[in-house]
Amino acid sequence: MTAAGLEPARFRRVFGHFGTGVTVITTADADGPAGFACQSFAPLSLDPPLVLFCARNESETWRRIRAAGVFGVNVLASDQRDVSRLFGARGADRFAALDWAPAPSGAPVLADVLTWADCAVEAVHPGGDHVIVIGRVTALGPCRDIPPLLFYRGRYTSTAPSSPYEPPEVVDTLLSWPRHTDWI
Repeated sequence: MTAAGLEPARFRRVFGHFGTGVTVITTADADGPAGFACQSFAPLSLDPPLVLFCARNESETWRRIRAAGVFGVNVLASDQRDVSRLFGARGADRFAALDWAPAPSGAPVLADVLTWADCAVEAVHPGGDHVIVIGRVTALGPCRDIPPLLFYRGRYTSTAPSSPYEPPEVVDTLLSWPRHTDWI
């Protein structure tokens, strides 16, 4: 049971019904590259350009990101399930079998990701057994024209193809609405 009296397995099952994108958060330091698979990522602000991710308090990769002060966000594409599995495993030499190049900060950008962002740590907030890391985006990568890798109900999935000729969904319209205070 958690402090609130909720069973962790039930908590995980309930929120497994919330589909997420899959990212790999990376950094590099004197010990080389480091990274972990992360579903708890979100864009936060357009002005200034901010993103956030959550990391376990005891994460070695988080310790290295905090010390370096920079990180990369690698958004995985639908054909990168194996990359997510590799970065979700503990103790693996994650970078040995992968091609990557440094972002301007030195954080690794993995080959063939859907897109990427280079970030500087802006703020860190406690969040139970995790920390909430806010990063200022300093560079953005190109976007591949394929679906993203998603995680839903304990399984990898992807989006259904859509036509670029269809009108945007309501959510797309709301996110680009010039007066965002109308709906927040």
